Amino acid sequence: MIILFSTVLTICSLLLVLLVLMHKGRGGGLSDMFGGGVSSNLGGSSVAERNLDRITVGIAVVWFVSAMALGLLLKVSN
Repeated sequence: MIILFSTVLTICSLLLVLLVLMHKGRGGGLSDMFGGGVSSNLGGSSVAERNLDRITVGIAVVWFVSAMALGLLLKVSN
């Protein structure tokens, strides 16, 4: 069980990094410092951006649950 949750946690961590990097810069952060603020906003977020937000939140929830489960399993096993 510990190996399963460790694997899920690792995969979710890598996916979260990739998903966050795929998001469009919202401004005011590091993305503006490196030229990310040059693009114009053409009417809010698109369907793809909203779906990317939903997928990111879903993966983050799975990551959190697997981290908690792994912590509890490691605490019980010791």
